[in-house]
Amino acid sequence: MKKLLIPVLFLGAFFNPDFTFAQTETSGREGVYRATHTKMTELKHTKLKVNFDYQKEQMNGEEWLTASPYFYSTDSLVLNAKAMLINEVALDKNGAKTPLKYDYKNDILKINLDKTYNRNENYTVYIKYVARPNEVKAQGSAAITDAKGLYFINPQGKEADKPTQIWTQGETESSSVWFPTIDKPNQKTTQEIYMTVPDKYVTLSNGILKEQKKEANGLRTDHWVMDKKHAPYLFFMGVGDYAIVKDKWKNIPVDYYVEKEYEPDAKQIFGNTPEMIEFFSKKLNYDYPWAKYAQIVGRDYVSGAMENTTATLHGESAQQKPGDLIDENRWEDVIAHELFHHWFGDLVTAESWSNLTVNESFADYSEYLWNEHKYGKDEADYKLMKSLLTYKMDPSNFNKHLVRFDYDSREDAFDGVSYNKGGAILHMLRNYLGDEAFFGGLNDYLKTNEYGTGEAQQLRLSLEKISGKDLNWFFNQWYYGSGNPKLSYTSSYEPVKKQVTLTLNQTQTPLFQFPLTVDVYEGGKVSRQKVWANAKASNSFTFPANSNPTFFNINADGVLLADINDSTTAAQYLLQYQNSKDFLSRYKAVEFASKNNTDDNSLKILSAALKDPSFRIRIKALEGIDLSKPNAQKMMAAEVEKMAQNDPKTLVQGAAIAALAKTKDRKYLPIFEKGLNAVSTSVKGNSLGAISQIDPSRVPALADKIDLDGASDELIAQLLPTIVKNKIEKQMPAVATTAAFYPFLKFQDPQLGTAAEEAYNWIMSSDNLKATENLTKILNQAKGQVAQNPQAKMMIVQMLREGLAKKTQVLKANPQSKTINQQIDLINKTIEAYK
Repeated sequence: MKKLLIPVLFLGAFFNPDFTFAQTETSGREGVYRATHTKMTELKHTKLKVNFDYQKEQMNGEEWLTASPYFYSTDSLVLNAKAMLINEVALDKNGAKTPLKYDYKNDILKINLDKTYNRNENYTVYIKYVARPNEVKAQGSAAITDAKGLYFINPQGKEADKPTQIWTQGETESSSVWFPTIDKPNQKTTQEIYMTVPDKYVTLSNGILKEQKKEANGLRTDHWVMDKKHAPYLFFMGVGDYAIVKDKWKNIPVDYYVEKEYEPDAKQIFGNTPEMIEFFSKKLNYDYPWAKYAQIVGRDYVSGAMENTTATLHGESAQQKPGDLIDENRWEDVIAHELFHHWFGDLVTAESWSNLTVNESFADYSEYLWNEHKYGKDEADYKLMKSLLTYKMDPSNFNKHLVRFDYDSREDAFDGVSYNKGGAILHMLRNYLGDEAFFGGLNDYLKTNEYGTGEAQQLRLSLEKISGKDLNWFFNQWYYGSGNPKLSYTSSYEPVKKQVTLTLNQTQTPLFQFPLTVDVYEGGKVSRQKVWANAKASNSFTFPANSNPTFFNINADGVLLADINDSTTAAQYLLQYQNSKDFLSRYKAVEFASKNNTDDNSLKILSAALKDPSFRIRIKALEGIDLSKPNAQKMMAAEVEKMAQNDPKTLVQGAAIAALAKTKDRKYLPIFEKGLNAVSTSVKGNSLGAISQIDPSRVPALADKIDLDGASDELIAQLLPTIVKNKIEKQMPAVATTAAFYPFLKFQDPQLGTAAEEAYNWIMSSDNLKATENLTKILNQAKGQVAQNPQAKMMIVQMLREGLAKKTQVLKANPQSKTINQQIDLINKTIEAYK
């Protein structure tokens, strides 16, 4: 699963010291212990026949469940079955049904079998039932905002701008909303599903579509078969009016199910999938193990995306328009993430949610692997840096173990530790072992546990088997411990011995041991040193040096997950930028220069960075340049002007236009006017922002022509004052996400926060359903981020109540509105979610 993350632009607001309360957590070994589910029964095969009641938002189901005792003999079968009506339970022997006694309460269906069965003695139970997802009482979480399992989207077609769809979401344990099962990750079963749907719709499920049969009354039954076993939480059904865009990898079908509006763009969104399958298959030395791969987009999805075996479900944000795609396919990392789960998660599944790392950390790291392969190491390192920024911005992450046996809710494990930190830990492990041993170990882990389950210790054993190295030290501190090193350093030079001693201090507990890369700068000369730090508060290392080193670049290759306290100067950062090939070292220099952009050395860094091979660094430099200052203009204006028109990356062009706009010089108007006709959303949006600086009167006429739906949060933040000031109705939904966080943004950036507050009041005083949907949706996703912050929760609730009062006034003024009551319901539900 790829959870929906709150943009980094807003994360700092939630974890601002003004709003963060002190938190204490157990070490992970005290209190509750979340044991792996005890297997009394082994599922063998699940056969379902289902049809849907769109009016009642219910599903009528029949199930034939084949199982046997796992080890000990038993005369009963205990299943999870949430909020169902159970109409019939029977033993099925070759089609002959014998009624069985059963007890159904508290979402548990206990069936008394006809006799005591022994290990490997199969039986088949028949269950006739009604699934009622709207009766489910379980709540969602930060990662998965709802737990209904089965979702009817616009089932009566009352919402004009929304398609009618059905989709399911099983993770963590919600598949038992739509079929009785043992809803635990350490169960595996083959399956087949007969889905009867209106003939106008297409269907998708796990495995292969074996047969389609026309039925009476405009219906059709599709028969889907999955002949390889997988976990119940990975079962999937999707129904809707989709375009199916076909692709393939070797002889394996690769299909993209998108809303018909996006059919022309499907290949641009998902078209790298076959190359990803080829790359991951070779990297793991284990070919994609399933009969097909399909990806489908669902409206109102409750998370980011989900790796249902052979049938990945993506949230609607996956569907992008040409103006966004030419800038950057923002969903490509998610596509890689869900695909990699088909090895780590679907083929070998975490045996318990405590060991979620063997699913999610690998999927997170697959994003690094794909970017490294497709776009180069700089881009992969950039994504890793951004991921770790998200991890570090939540202080509660520092106290959580990667393997976690003491969670309150199993969905709590879907966090910045299991994902972001876990991916970074795998990167360290890869660099420590080397590629051949690391990927060889992953191959051994997959082959040893294929179609079964795994945990972190099995991963360790496979890596040790291949590498010959003991890895207990690594797993004890990174998998079964918490936090990361916090480092500072001092140095001393002995001119007679021509030696420098670097003393590295760890200021956190527990203490770590780790390999470390240090670049030693002697004037313009750089030497790279590889050292090993023991688990001590202080470690000293001696290096040869002809003169007292100018400075040290600690963790120069950026591999170690650590916080480093240093006092590098602008002059030193200039040397670092000029001499380092590592992305993080270069980026840190440009980041410093952007914050100190009047210093001569900082200007030299920014000027040089305009030609950096990484477009991310070029953008960072452009963001830090202030061309209204004479020195910066003299050094860089000509180059920035070229970049605004000719840089190969449209995101860089957009950033260059924004940099030129700071001059408010009319001579650049032709560049800005030309930019309004570009395909790129970034170029268009930044050109509009630039024109607003020079000729604000033109903005209302121009802004309506730009589609900002899906634009970056940074671009929206830049254009927000212009959009709000001119009340550009078309852009109201696009600014809703930023508006939702106005109380917090006011602490970070008062000017942006004030504009966001104006946007919020504008939205709440309107009858704009899409804007209200976007605003409440992002706040629902954010509730997990502020779960431990009562003050932040209180502010959000107060903000929503004030908005509700404004919407009520809109209703009084326009009682005939078809959507205002729906908006009021959305706000009320969001308020309830925060209580």
